[in-house]
Amino acid sequence: MRIDDITGAIGDTPLVRIDPAVHGLVNVDLYAKLEMMNPFGSVKDRAAWSMIRPLLEKASERTVVELSSGNTAKALALIAGMHGLPFKSVTNRMRVPEVKDLLLLLGAEIDELPGQSECLDPADVDDPLTQMHRRLAEDGTGYLHTDQYFNELNIEAHVNGTGPEIIKDLDGDAPDYFIACVGTAGSSTGVARVLRRHHPDTRVVGLVAAKSDYIPGIRTIDEVHQVGLFDPGVYDTMASITADEAIEGLLTLVRRCGILSGPTGGGAFHGALRFLRTIDSGLTERKTAVFIVCDRVESYLTYLRERRPDLFGRPPRRNSVRTLTATEVAGAPRLGVQQARSFDGLVIDLRSPYAYQALHLAGSVNITEDAFAGMLTAGLPFGRRQRVLLVCPVGEQSAKYAALLTRMGHPGVYSLDGGIIAWRDAGGELVRD
Repeated sequence: MRIDDITGAIGDTPLVRIDPAVHGLVNVDLYAKLEMMNPFGSVKDRAAWSMIRPLLEKASERTVVELSSGNTAKALALIAGMHGLPFKSVTNRMRVPEVKDLLLLLGAEIDELPGQSECLDPADVDDPLTQMHRRLAEDGTGYLHTDQYFNELNIEAHVNGTGPEIIKDLDGDAPDYFIACVGTAGSSTGVARVLRRHHPDTRVVGLVAAKSDYIPGIRTIDEVHQVGLFDPGVYDTMASITADEAIEGLLTLVRRCGILSGPTGGGAFHGALRFLRTIDSGLTERKTAVFIVCDRVESYLTYLRERRPDLFGRPPRRNSVRTLTATEVAGAPRLGVQQARSFDGLVIDLRSPYAYQALHLAGSVNITEDAFAGMLTAGLPFGRRQRVLLVCPVGEQSAKYAALLTRMGHPGVYSLDGGIIAWRDAGGELVRD
């Protein structure tokens, strides 16, 4: 196949049948749409090209900018570079170091700000992201904003490409079930729209990350409601998956199917099997199901190494929140806002530096969650007499660390119940650094 430039290789990705010996389903044929085989390595190649292509004629010397810390940023950086344009990635937190390094290698500028998941009030006119959006909306800023969370061209990329390709590769039929992880909601919405036009009875299962869990490319149920493209009516049902489940799905795809899937594809596979196994035995005729493998595993080796060191021949990390039981977390020592107002100990804010700088409790110190987790591997980071209050956005992560430190023998560690959001809503004082 000969093409004029690399964007001509976007799309027409394979649809691969998963061996029944792997998934164990009796009445369902399960297929993986390998979006990892797009030229820049992910399903976001389609959206990036769809969004930026109409802007190129008026691009001139302007900078392409996108709110992204992952695959969309990577694809846009490459396409912008092909056309001699600079690219800036704006993000609340670069949580995958391999992606950050790759973006820097591509010449991208990375501007880290407190994003909506850690920001105190995204509607606040003084919020950094709100200011950034307002600036981008002004004429003459020198920016081209592709706006993946609200741009309908994100969806159209899959209406015109991914969805019709699935139908074509199924010999003109739409699958009975489509299982999709939800990030920007562009691929799940676009594909679902096409499949239902062809086969109105196609059932769509949306998968989100479990609360307080982090799976690259998948949002939690709270976060998806911050996405302008998300429409709950697209999905017949929503379900959550954990990081552990996503990794197990990834391992099966990699080791049993030869598919070098990242965590999102692993989560989609695990979620698909969990759903399909509940209906498989009751089916009276053969059905088909499709899930998307969004990207490749190589960019997530650090993510996997931190969560499953055993996969790399390393011992489990000492004193990890991953070893906590649900009962331990539920019983974590907590202080309500009123109790916390008179707290006389050390207050540790576990959020990102950018969220901390925006607003924080007076007198608190900022130790990011990743750094704090690393400190605990060596044992207690402070004396047992030291009273400590841990703070995070909504109190979920801080509760885990309070439970862990309690298990480690520290009697005076607490989590701020409801997090900094509850503190703000109760009228607690916050300062800006």
